[in-house]
Parts: sequence; structure tokens; C-alpha cells
Amino acid sequence: MNKLKPEEVAQGFINKYFPNCHGALLAGSVVRGEATETSDLDIVVFDKNIPTSYRESFIVFDWPLELFVHNLTSYKAFFESDCERARPSLPRMVSEGLILKDSGILESIKKESTALLENGPAEWSKETIDTKRYFITDALYDFIGGKDRAEEIFIANTLAELTSEFVLRTNRQWIGASKWIIRSLKQFNHEFAEHFVEAFDTFYKTGDKNKITELVDQVLEPYGGRLFEGYALGKK
Repeated sequence: MNKLKPEEVAQGFINKYFPNCHGALLAGSVVRGEATETSDLDIVVFDKNIPTSYRESFIVFDWPLELFVHNLTSYKAFFESDCERARPSLPRMVSEGLILKDSGILESIKKESTALLENGPAEWSKETIDTKRYFITDALYDFIGGKDRAEEIFIANTLAELTSEFVLRTNRQWIGASKWIIRSLKQFNHEFAEHFVEAFDTFYKTGDKNKITELVDQVLEPYGGRLFEGYALGKK
């Protein structure tokens, strides 16, 4: 039996549970055309009568549904928090969202979210860059010297996360977690993203560490390369 279309499910959900809300959006992979068999529906609701923001999960007509509810001011704190951590989850949902209901408030909120996305995250300070270089270097040395395959796998995972974050943030790009790591890299530089995946895929398949080591050194080189000797944190 085929599922109902996402728009139908989302519209029916809003009509039933939030008929008096001031705005509602359907967002996520179904809107971007990237949905899979296990994708969920992301719905953002704005209602000035809601005292505090909350999220809730449902199953509606065989669709997993993630609900994000805000009043007309609470979303701003989430916008700010998302930008500080450089993971613009809510701004992205609002900017790309398909309007399900609108009392005239969504145009300005959408413009606000789009402007945040276009501005990108704040620039890293030299101190932050050096701190990140140090922790990448530390993980890289553990990786190069590792003799335990199980440990090496998890060190590689750490290197992938740290290195992808470094590349994106030093170029004032948004970062992500899980699938959004590679999506963010592809949005920044598709060729580099392919090189990144190849390096880690080679290690996971064959145990060859060279491509990861070369990749990390390539990423660090413009900022002074590996950093260990002389690094200090909190010293006065």
C-alpha cells in the first residue's frame, strides 16, 4: 500500500491539530526532493499563543513526523543558538519550507532565516583555529601510530568529524552532523568532498592510512600545518 503524499499528510495534520496557528511549514528531505523510504516529515508551526517552544514526534499515515512548535518570538533564540554552533537546523527548515498555513507572518520570518543562511557562521579566531589544529594533530598522531584495528576505526571517525569541521568553518561555511557532514562538504566544494570520502573509504576498506594522513595535512597546511610543540591553552 502506497503512502499518502507528504503534502497531504502535513496539511491534514495542521488542519486537525493546529487549525488556528499563525503559520506552518513542511520542510526537510521531502521538500528538497531527497526523501528515502525512511524519511520523516519536518513540520514547523508558529503560534503566538504557545507559551514555550517544543518538539514532538508522531506517526501519521505511516509517515514519521517531527513537529517543531514556536511562538512568534521563541524561534529567534533557536536561530541564534543554531548560528552560534554553526548548524542552522531551524533557519534551514524555515527558509526551504513549503507553506501549509500563513496568516501573514511567514514572509518576514523566511527572509530572516534566508539572510542568516546567506551570511554564514561567524569567522573563527586565530586562537580557535590553533586549538582545532592541536586536537586534529593529536588525533592524527594516534591514528598514524595505532596498532589496534578497532581503535583505529574510531580514531578515523573522530578525524573525519574534526577535519570536516575545520575545512568548513575556516571557510565560513555551515557544518552538520551525520549525513549533513557530507552534504555540507558537497555544498562547499564537490571535488574536495569526493576526495574526502575516497580517503576515508579507502581506509575502512583496506586499512591504508596514507590518504587520510595526506588529506589532513593538506587541510592544515595553509594554517601552519600540524600543531603540538608550543601549544598552550589557558596559560597566563
